[in-house]
Amino acid sequence: MLPSLLAFTYNALATQRSSAMSEDAFNISIRKFLKEVGVTSQRKIEETVRERQISGKKLKVRMTLAAEGTGLTHVVDGEIELP
Repeated sequence: MLPSLLAFTYNALATQRSSAMSEDAFNISIRKFLKEVGVTSQRKIEETVRERQISGKKLKVRMTLAAEGTGLTHVVDGEIELP
């Protein structure tokens, strides 16, 4: 009976460890994507403001996140103060 209990405990620990590693990989993947979105979005906003000589004190912006094959749609509206 003891060997089967040890095998069960080992399998449970291995599953937890694998799940934690999968969760870590998932979080790293999300952060990598969000970093890319942030960096490229900032560049595009800077280019737009510089090239089009936008006037006014604020630039209204909207970011839409959609995930293909899901019902996910998330919209963030904001304002960016201009120089």
